[in-house]
Amino acid sequence: MKVTAVIPAYNEAATIGSVIEVLRRVPLVDEIIVVSDGSEDATAEVARKQGARVIELAENCGKGVAMVRGAREARGEVLIFLDADLEGLTPEHVENLLNPVLQGEAEMTIGVFARGRCLTDWAQVIAPHLSGQRAMPRALFLGAGIEDSRFEVEVMLSTVARRRGWRVKKVPLFNMTHVMKEEKRGFARGIIARMGMYKDIAWFFWRAGLKRHRYSRTSL
Repeated sequence: MKVTAVIPAYNEAATIGSVIEVLRRVPLVDEIIVVSDGSEDATAEVARKQGARVIELAENCGKGVAMVRGAREARGEVLIFLDADLEGLTPEHVENLLNPVLQGEAEMTIGVFARGRCLTDWAQVIAPHLSGQRAMPRALFLGAGIEDSRFEVEVMLSTVARRRGWRVKKVPLFNMTHVMKEEKRGFARGIIARMGMYKDIAWFFWRAGLKRHRYSRTSL
């Protein structure tokens, strides 16, 4: 099976090049797509120079929308999603995420940071379903019903996986982390961006709870 790496990116010119460089050293990866989600910096230019296929969205539509756009354009039957701001990524990390799916052992893998930085390690220990490092068949991803998602996309994928009985394997990503929003954008703008991410996630859980409540009332 062919593999496409999809990297959603918003103003990640400083780190996107190194992520692509690692992917190019992985024989399992046949195609690399970067979806520049309304970036205002040189993200698209850096990605092209590194040999990635670049899709540029005219405005910032949200992480989930960018992932779906990349998946629709992908030629591979298996997708691996990686964040554009990773630090410490190695070919072994990529292979460890892909192999359980390629070998039929899991429908989805989720990468969990370990032995990286305390803040990012603990964040994923507490909430591994927020990890953006995942591999899964393209058909399952496109059939998950996440077309309009933003930062809640990973939570939605984990929820769909649980409801549909997918086999999910957590993969430790040793000595890896990512650049935090407060470091990339400054403390104030980083906090605002983080609150926006949490708002998207909270909105998803609120809608899910409302749907369960309506269903329980109609089934009485």
